Amino acid sequence: MAKNWVKLFKKYKGLWVALKDDEETVVGVGKTAKEAWLRAQESRYTKPILTHIPEKLISYIGYN
Repeated sequence: MAKNWVKLFKKYKGLWVALKDDEETVVGVGKTAKEAWLRAQESRYTKPILTHIPEKLISYIGYN
């Protein structure tokens, strides 16, 4: 199911975020993936999903 990350983009663009399994709840943020991971660990969340929120939203249509 697709997630609406508009709010994540507005708040965290250019940063790495660590998310809970629901793919919406932020448990850590940082300038690097490692920093976001460590912040999630500090929040006692041991298995976050890491993703980088881009500076700009660019449309992509296609497949590999």
